[in-house]
Amino acid sequence: MTLYVGNLNYRAGEQDLSELFSAYGEVKSVSLISDKFTGRSKGFAFVEMDEAAGNEAIAQLHDTEFMERSLVVNEARPRENRDFRGGNRGGGGQRRNDRGGYGGGRY
Repeated sequence: MTLYVGNLNYRAGEQDLSELFSAYGEVKSVSLISDKFTGRSKGFAFVEMDEAAGNEAIAQLHDTEFMERSLVVNEARPRENRDFRGGNRGGGGQRRNDRGGYGGGRY
């Protein structure tokens, strides 16, 4: 079972989470999510445990304080498939005229 752990203090590390969750059973893995450009924690992680231990961790840790923050702990949902083919792709959106240039020819 994979748990979502949110509202983490940015100082929290994978070892901190492993120690916290190991009180409820064997922690198989901890993945602290960080920004790919800055390397700074995004304030959430995923913890993998067996189902019984995971359910106990949810019951005991959700909405409790850890490192001065109130944790959000629940079962992780599968990641949604992102479709980038539609919508605004940063191309400027709708244009009023096609003339280009400064002011679109309306000086």
